[in-house]
Amino acid sequence: MNGFFSFPNPVNDKAARTVAAVVLAQVLVILVTGWYWLTIPLAYGFWARVLTGPKLSPLGWTAMNVIAPRLGEKVPVAGPPKRFAQGMGTVISSLALLFGLVLRDHSLATVFLAMFIPAAGLESLFGYCLGCKAFALLMRVGLVPEEVCAECADISGRLGLAQS
Repeated sequence: MNGFFSFPNPVNDKAARTVAAVVLAQVLVILVTGWYWLTIPLAYGFWARVLTGPKLSPLGWTAMNVIAPRLGEKVPVAGPPKRFAQGMGTVISSLALLFGLVLRDHSLATVFLAMFIPAAGLESLFGYCLGCKAFALLMRVGLVPEEVCAECADISGRLGLAQS
């Protein structure tokens, strides 16, 4: 991780799943209570993580440095797909913030917030990252060049087939 505006590569999947669990809990609290002001820290967290990794995100930093180490050995996964997923969260949480607080359209804010339930739920509970799957699809169709994530394009390492 070099430079202030960088993202870790690889990412500890346990930290990513921890972040997703907190995002899921935060979204559920917003939806149950109607406290749309909580979209401010939600959106801030996504902006901080997509721009600087865990450096400016209290949740990201805590997940990486405090919680994940207590969950056992690191589980390294490619960083670029996780950053893409954080980017998707940035867009969705920013739209929820815009509609929920600025435009006072709680119906549309709720629609955007509800998108986090399957995404953060699948990530936190099963380690299935919808943003990462979208990233892989964009790579397959050529919209994301292989250089962005060489390890994503070469699955031989994940299959135990890496060449010596």
